[in-house]
Formats: sequence, structure tokens, C-alpha cells
Amino acid sequence: MVKRRRLETPSTDDLSRIEAEFRRETSGRPSVGPGIAPIAQVAAESAASGAPEGADARAARARDQADAERLRQAEGQGLLIVELPLEQIDEGAMIRDRMVMDEAEMTELRLSIAANGLRLPIEVFELEKPGQGARYGLLSGYRRLHAMRALHELTGSAAHARIRALVRPRTQADAAFVAMVEENEVREELSHFERGRIAVIAANQGAFANVEDAVNRLFATGSKAKRSKVRSFALIFEELGDMLRFPEALTEKRGLRLSAALRSGAEAKLRQALSPRTPDDAEEEWALLEPVVTQAEGAPRSPARGGRPRTKPQASFGWIDDQTLRTTSGVTIRHARDGKAHVLRFEGAAIDNDLMESLIAEIQSLLER
Repeated sequence: MVKRRRLETPSTDDLSRIEAEFRRETSGRPSVGPGIAPIAQVAAESAASGAPEGADARAARARDQADAERLRQAEGQGLLIVELPLEQIDEGAMIRDRMVMDEAEMTELRLSIAANGLRLPIEVFELEKPGQGARYGLLSGYRRLHAMRALHELTGSAAHARIRALVRPRTQADAAFVAMVEENEVREELSHFERGRIAVIAANQGAFANVEDAVNRLFATGSKAKRSKVRSFALIFEELGDMLRFPEALTEKRGLRLSAALRSGAEAKLRQALSPRTPDDAEEEWALLEPVVTQAEGAPRSPARGGRPRTKPQASFGWIDDQTLRTTSGVTIRHARDGKAHVLRFEGAAIDNDLMESLIAEIQSLLER
């Protein structure tokens, strides 16, 4: 049988020795009073180590958070100016509306940037598929970008290796074309031919349903007369753009005469007139075109090619001419050409929405056979 050990009451010396050993082991901790558990003592030490945040500090932290949020919003909306390396910008990401840059004006722009820096930033957008080092496509600022690149090539200065830019959010193609045209129209008006050209290109790239839609939306703030002129020069670009050497020099009057000749069917004769030799300047080019234009102006005018007929057709129904048909119900059908498109115009009191829906259905059935 195991003998139990008898417990003895510690003496005063034993208690003093135990207390001294405990004090040596816990000498680094502040005394918070007897009977405090260790976890409570650690919590008290942590609370004591952190000074309370004052009202001024809380207000400053709130301002910093608000500023950071505003900065994120400005960046997301394209309102934040950044400096981008020139090599990261692709000016060919969009077909430009500006065709010709005057060398004297470009020299003046370069000198201004060299003396005073770039005052107005360019506008870019992030490319969906960056390539060959380019991360951004140019939206506006074509002349400023070229001037900065010319300065960098000339001086090699690091100050001209980057350019200030607004990174605009990605947008649809139609909105991008509208923004580009608006920027150039405000800063320096496009020529008549440049307006027509960009309308055709934008339509061909699928940004708009057709040239008519492109003109109406690109130049929505322009008058009806202005949009009509743009359509005339768009026709010139479509029919003769590959042969004209100085189209941007066409005046408004000459361009309207040329487009009228094209609408009258003179395209083949005009192309033939431009074929024999290459003109040296705009006046020589017009001298080649003018005889054909004058001849077209003297030809009998078809009512289907625009404008109101001077006299009413003598026939009550049937074919009035090779482009106009009148039905026994009094409906007149006119056929015309708009560039490469064919246009049918229906006129008469009998025309209403129901009849037009029936006609469209018949045309659809005919084309889908």
C-alpha cells in the first residue's frame, strides 16, 4: 500500500521566495492590480498602446477617402489628364477625317509647343487588342501628336517623348466618328470633300447604316442645306475619289456642279476626261472636268434626278420618261441613282402606310426568290 505524502503549510520564507521568483518572471509587464487574468492584462496593454483618434484626424481621413473616390470617378469618365509615351499611341486606329495638313501651320504649331508646351491634351481610347507596343488609339489631336513626334525626332528630348492625353472610355464606332468630326469642326473646319469622304468611310466601316445616316448623324447640328452639300461631296468621293488628285481644293460651287453631273450619269465621261494625263494642280484638274460638267448641264434634265419638274407630264399614265412611271391610280414611281444605290420614290394621294407595307412585302418576296 502506497503511503500518502503529507501536505505541509508553506512557511513565511517559502512564500517570500515564490513571490520573488514570480516578480522576476513578470518584470516587463505593468502592474494593473491583483487578481487580473493574463488575457485581460494583454488586452489592457493593447488598448493602452493605441492613442485615441482625434476629430481632426477623422476629418482628414474622410477627406482622403472622398478625394480617392472622386479621382476614381474622374479616371473612369476620361476626365483625368495623363502623360503617355508617344510610341503607345496608334494614330491609325481610326480613319481620319483630316486629309491635308498645311506645312506652314504645322511649323507654327511645333514652334508653339517647343516654346510653351502642349496646352491642349489629345484624346485617346484604350485598344481592345493592343499591337506593336500601341495601347491607345487616337480619337482627336492628330496634328498635335504629329507635331510632338516631329519635335522628339528633331531634338531627342525626353520632354517631347510623352504627350498629355485624356483617356476616354471605350465607345461605339459611330460615337467615335462623331467626336472626331465635332473636334475638327470646332477647331478648324473640314473642307467640303473631307466631310463627304468621312461620311462614306464611316458608313462603309459599318458605323452607320448608310451614307445618308452617316451624314445626318455626323453633322446633326448642321443645317439641312449643309447636310445636302455633304451628300453631294460624298457622291464625288464614291464615284471619283480614286482618280481626283486635288479633291480637297474643290470649291463649294464646283463641287455642287460636279455632283450634279454625276447624278445625270456623266461618271464614265468624267473618268475618261481624267485618264489621259495627271494634273499638276487643282486648276488643271478642274480644267479637265469642266467641259464634261458643262455638257451635262446643257442636257435635258430628268425629273427623277432631283428638283421639281418644270412642266407636268403630258401623259396621264404609263411611262413618262425612262425613269418615271405613272400608274392608273395616280401614283408616280420615280427611279434615281444615289451613288451605287438605286432609289425608288413613290408619290401620290393613294400612298399610305398600308400600301407601303404591302409594297415592301412584295419587294421582299421578289428579292428572296
